[in-house]
Amino acid sequence: MRTRIAIRLHALLERYFPERRLFLRSDSDTRFIRLRPETQLFAATGSALIVGWAIVATAILLMDSIGSGNFREQARRDRQTYEVRLNEMSRERDQRTQEAQAAQSRFAAALEQISVMQSELLASETRRKELETGIEVIQSTLRRTMNERDTARAEVAATHEALEDGTARLAADEGVSEETLKLLTGALTEIASERDRIFADAQMALAEAEDMRLELRLMEEKNDQIFRQLEDAMSVSVEPLEKMFEKAGLSTDSMLAEVRKGYSGQGGPLTPIAFSTRGEEPSEEAMRANRLLNQMDRLNMYRIAAETAPFALPIKNAFRYTSGYGMRWGRMHKGTDFAARHGTPIYSTAEGVVIHAGWLSGYGRLVKIRHDHGIETRYAHLAKIRVKEGQRVSRGELIGDMGNSGRSTGTHLHYEVRVNGKAVNPMIFIKAARDVF
Repeated sequence: MRTRIAIRLHALLERYFPERRLFLRSDSDTRFIRLRPETQLFAATGSALIVGWAIVATAILLMDSIGSGNFREQARRDRQTYEVRLNEMSRERDQRTQEAQAAQSRFAAALEQISVMQSELLASETRRKELETGIEVIQSTLRRTMNERDTARAEVAATHEALEDGTARLAADEGVSEETLKLLTGALTEIASERDRIFADAQMALAEAEDMRLELRLMEEKNDQIFRQLEDAMSVSVEPLEKMFEKAGLSTDSMLAEVRKGYSGQGGPLTPIAFSTRGEEPSEEAMRANRLLNQMDRLNMYRIAAETAPFALPIKNAFRYTSGYGMRWGRMHKGTDFAARHGTPIYSTAEGVVIHAGWLSGYGRLVKIRHDHGIETRYAHLAKIRVKEGQRVSRGELIGDMGNSGRSTGTHLHYEVRVNGKAVNPMIFIKAARDVF
């Protein structure tokens, strides 16, 4: 049975692949190679497979080339879109920076105006006290003068009556000379002149007292205007600071209490206005002035607290954000990354003490600064560190240069903010201060 099948298969192959002989002739001999149908079939099948594989491989390469071209084009478009977005973010950042600088200028101008108004208010208060004292002296002098005038009038009247009686008696008496009468008349005239002088002095004192009362009223109106301007300025200055601390999630009461512990001195222009020591109730102006001074003291406390919290940017040169706070590649990214040129200056974002300045595993060259209120900032991947451990730094002070040390894919700054040991989003502080600084 197998032989029959083999014979039939051989006959079928003979029809399509007849047996062939390949002659190889040399000078002395002739040889041939017989190509059987099965060999020809195997060779044809192998050739067909090779050609098919070549066609398929060529098609795959062509499709891959076309796909790669599309991918590169898409990547180029994505890169262009990303660059446009980065440029927009850079312009927006520059605009925000300009707005912050303008707000800071307005804030400084408001503080300067408050200082000038405070000086005017204190000078006005001093002048008002001097006027009150002057009015009291004039009133006392006026009362004394009025009493002296009344006494002089009584004496003049009594003298006049006595002289009239004496003149009548002397006229009746033939023994009195004319010279004695002239002497008495001159004395009477002198007394009358003294009376008129005292009366004129009293009138002048009354007019002067009225002028002082008018000046005092004008000064009170001016003080009221200064008070209103100061109250408006304080409201405009304090409210943004309070909102800034609230947006940052910081307790203003605890921060102010902590600031007062370190800045507890008293004296100078912010000393409360003293009340009267004569048992009188304090005036409304004094109460109002003390309320303003308390608000000014609160504003100063806020200003000091703002210097000790990280409300500033760590970079003043051009930069771009490359990574924010949150999950990244399945891991928690605990800070914000800023990319700029290698060696870009890095600045402290708040007043504090350097507690670490050196290499730390994946952070590379790292600077840690401890601030008040349980806040700590970290500046990682630095190329160079410019502070030492234990050094006290101010906000805006140079602490290092941007680099690529540690576990980093390129030149950038990794910036962290920690509150009571827990990492928080640094942009909370940066955004909270945009309308203030």
